[in-house]
Amino acid sequence: MATLDKDIFGLKVENYELVKLAYDAYLANSRSSHAKTLKRGEVRGGGKKPWKQKGTGRARFGSTRNPIWRHGGVAFGRTGEENFTKKISKQAKRQAVAQALSIKNKDKAVIVLETPVKLTGKTKDAVKVLKDLKLENKNVLAVAAEKTPEVLRSTNNISNLKLVRAQYLNVFDIMNADAIVFSEAGLKATTEWLKGDK
Repeated sequence: MATLDKDIFGLKVENYELVKLAYDAYLANSRSSHAKTLKRGEVRGGGKKPWKQKGTGRARFGSTRNPIWRHGGVAFGRTGEENFTKKISKQAKRQAVAQALSIKNKDKAVIVLETPVKLTGKTKDAVKVLKDLKLENKNVLAVAAEKTPEVLRSTNNISNLKLVRAQYLNVFDIMNADAIVFSEAGLKATTEWLKGDK
């Protein structure tokens, strides 16, 4: 029977500050910057002065593409070059992952497969494993040491199952999973990674 390392799965998490920091950093680093607005000089038209400067009784305007006009440019809008990334140190990230795993283990959501699972590349193999674990209707995060072609083919078409390598574990996936399933090799790789052996 596999034993869970207390330094990873048995931490006493007094506050969630580090976990939230890592969670937010994951979302921020996944964010793309494609939105772009047109400034007043980039909007087509507006070359002709709408009316003369003086004598009409109306406010003076030099262009119909003024930001306060309809169809005008956007002041202080998106440029498409915004950088939303948040940096978190390697040590802090590993500690956050360990804390998240401890939280899930406390909730009895961590499962270690004691016997090796033979996946031949057919989806029904992975579905059978989920049924045996009574996880067919839950969001499952499966952690493996390596992603072999057979394992990928078996798990790719299951919507509620996400497969990750141990070194790519992150707080976002852990906290959003109803259950985290480790193979023995995946558990060993996770322990080595979080303890800094790799």
